[in-house]
Amino acid sequence: MEVLELSLNEFWFIVITIFFVGFFVLEGFDFGVGTIARFLGRNEQEKKVYLNTIGPFWDANEVWLITAGGAMFAAFPHWYATMFSGFYIPLVFMLIALIVRGAAFQFRGEIQNEKWKTTWDWGIWLGSFLPPILWGVVLANFMVGMPINGEKEMVGGFVQFLHPYALLGGVMFLLLTLTHGLQFITIRTTGELQERAREMGRKVAPFTIITFLAFIVIGYFVSDVFTYHGQTFFVIPLLAWVALLFANLYNTNKMDINAFLLTSVTIILLTGSIFIGMFPRVMISSISDAYSLTVYTAASGSYSLKVMTIFSVAILPFVLGYTIWSYYVFRKRIKSDDELEY
Repeated sequence: MEVLELSLNEFWFIVITIFFVGFFVLEGFDFGVGTIARFLGRNEQEKKVYLNTIGPFWDANEVWLITAGGAMFAAFPHWYATMFSGFYIPLVFMLIALIVRGAAFQFRGEIQNEKWKTTWDWGIWLGSFLPPILWGVVLANFMVGMPINGEKEMVGGFVQFLHPYALLGGVMFLLLTLTHGLQFITIRTTGELQERAREMGRKVAPFTIITFLAFIVIGYFVSDVFTYHGQTFFVIPLLAWVALLFANLYNTNKMDINAFLLTSVTIILLTGSIFIGMFPRVMISSISDAYSLTVYTAASGSYSLKVMTIFSVAILPFVLGYTIWSYYVFRKRIKSDDELEY
């Protein structure tokens, strides 16, 4: 029975990791497109084309975050409570930004007025620009540890989390989603609009590559996440950086699908390396390692985990099937003369 309980704890840690990886990959290009669309589009029709590249997907992609939060709440309530209380301020700002972005997508096309559309364009920009910065800050603090005491509470204010490495994480993640989003545009558009996104991707890529390398190299010295299970695990974030390099090369050679797949691989490997390096910890305490939350000390009871496992195994195939089907249905590239929603 004990072995089963431990395996379920580990299973749900893996499931939550997959949910976060899916969210960062899928919502990552949403953030990138939403950040750049109003600047890349030179007129109203071009802006609509860029926004409609993510039009059928952005709301469904957010479900991955909701699912990750729900799974965390049910499987690891102490992890959920400590994280959401300690990061209350950034998570609230993130939620507000996502609400504003959702409203902007829905209301932008309701009135054919330039000021009206410009206002909601800024709403889409804010809702796409702010979350990746905040997520980068949160992930960096996950790596270096947070002041968690013996009562599993995070002490101190949010300002203490805005240290240089966390700010670097915010900038890195913003640039990474921007690069990822530009690559997504290249596989969803044609002609001049596609070439403009490709060219912008070439300009942004060097900054992304440099900040990404700085993030993993500095992370090697300020955190044990990349080496907690041995020095060889540092190869995972390095492979993420190599994938980013090749994505830029593919973009330059107009091999757009390959470039997008490699930016996706970059995000997968980076997120995976952080979660792997934390395991079995789910939150690292900077006060004492004895206070760190683990998959065992932060978990629900074995019965709850069993019920969740049965339920998720029954439901998950339908969720994944719907996601795959939606991307298949809307696989067609968008042209500048198409009738568009937003």
